[in-house]
Amino acid sequence: MKAKISKRLKLVASFLSTGAKFADIGSDHAYLPCYVCQKDPTATAVAGEVNVGPFQRAIETVKAYGLEQQIDVRLGNGLEVFEAEEVNQLVIAGMGGSLIHDILESGKTKLTSVEQIIAQPNVDARAVRKWMIHHGFTITDEDIIEENRHCYEIINAKRLDTPDNKQLDEKDLLFGPILLRSKPPAFYKKWNEEARKLEYVLQQLKQAKQVDQKKYEQFTKEWRWMKEVLSNEAGTYYS
Repeated sequence: MKAKISKRLKLVASFLSTGAKFADIGSDHAYLPCYVCQKDPTATAVAGEVNVGPFQRAIETVKAYGLEQQIDVRLGNGLEVFEAEEVNQLVIAGMGGSLIHDILESGKTKLTSVEQIIAQPNVDARAVRKWMIHHGFTITDEDIIEENRHCYEIINAKRLDTPDNKQLDEKDLLFGPILLRSKPPAFYKKWNEEARKLEYVLQQLKQAKQVDQKKYEQFTKEWRWMKEVLSNEAGTYYS
């Protein structure tokens, strides 16, 4: 029986190299570790889950695939499910960017041996990018995929022997430094939708009795960036 996972998780898994020794935080049913370890008998994983129900289901999934020797399912909050030096790669997928940021920040002492972080924030990828570049990780690759009418960004960051100390600007952090150059179709779809949402927010702010000028100016700047990025390609979704 082969482990089946979503297109989104397959893309996340594709960033792991052969022989990965990784932790999957918020593993839910442990589908991603099962998929990776079934394909690669040399891989090992810690599947971390904070809630008892998903933790029990993850144990059942690992048993069903006969992967108990490769995958250790653990109950705990964030990075507390593994010890420092225990893993070399970290996967955090399927939650908000602010939560991913907080998990990384609160558990940063556990990252001494972690050479790679693969993050898939559902929203606010900017918060994740900020944490990465401020803590010795270089964003080496990014991708974006549409699934079930939602566009998911995947950020791959590594500790390099020679770190890329280039400071990303606000625009890079918002759109993603690599996605901003590659601009796959899902990138346009995502930012077309985000521009429309932000345009509506700006209209509401203008109609408010008391306008938060700082917030209005920041949102206006970001909306203009979105228009600029979307208009840089023929056949843009934006109108």
